[in-house]
Amino acid sequence: MTEDSFVAHRSLLFTVAYQMLGSAADAEDVLQESWLRWADVDRAQVRDPRAYLVRIVTRQALNRLRSLSRSREEYVGEWLPEPLLTSPDVADDVELAESVSIAMLTVLETLGPTERAVFVLREVFEVPYGEIAGAVGKSAAAVRQIARRAREHVAARRPLAQVSRSEQQAVVERFLAALRTGQLQELMEVMAPDVVLIADGGGLASAALAPIRGAEPVAAVLARANRQVVDALETMTVWLNGAPAGRFEVDGEPTAVSLVVESGRATRIYLMRNPRKLTRLDDPAELAR
Repeated sequence: MTEDSFVAHRSLLFTVAYQMLGSAADAEDVLQESWLRWADVDRAQVRDPRAYLVRIVTRQALNRLRSLSRSREEYVGEWLPEPLLTSPDVADDVELAESVSIAMLTVLETLGPTERAVFVLREVFEVPYGEIAGAVGKSAAAVRQIARRAREHVAARRPLAQVSRSEQQAVVERFLAALRTGQLQELMEVMAPDVVLIADGGGLASAALAPIRGAEPVAAVLARANRQVVDALETMTVWLNGAPAGRFEVDGEPTAVSLVVESGRATRIYLMRNPRKLTRLDDPAELAR
């Protein structure tokens, strides 16, 4: 059946598109476009359906990424990836969980479209250089150079420390408990002195338009937000993008929070408030590599 290969690899194809775009909605559009192209392909001429489909999706995602570049330049405030609800077992694949983390997707946003495609295909999915070359329209030698530059770029910006799931969850729970009370001292104790808060409201929800740095200013902003909530702030621990994270509501609108944890404290706080990016917090996404 025509659907078999596409359906069999759909989770992989979605993960490729999502890592390239940082947006589940755009990734779904790419998969729809890719399916239409796959429907016209003569299967008898395809020796490796998985590789062929990854190439189609990569090309479509590259086209979408280039068309999105201007809208992201004009975005109101900070742009953060669209968070995905995931099952805890995604974290069993440590490399996959790291590659889809909010922190990593934010770093990937600083790469150019071709660099991002090459990095994702090579570092996450271990696609051979020759196949990547066919997907991005470059020579294998050029792809090797692009991959090297992308690795260096990402290595200089990615979080240095990796913590266990239990430590991550413990810090998330301490952070959410402090957030519920709105007490400055409790909030400051769970954050590193040089913590950075990045919030994304997209012009549709209240959020800081630029990063806030330092435990005291960040705690003051979070405590003030808590005091603005009429009802008691209800928080819950959820699994987002392969790691323990938090979810709560402000003025009836959902908010997702992801933390980078080092030495038992939060060093980065990603606060996602744009309602258009918070539509996938109820059904776990199927991710694979």
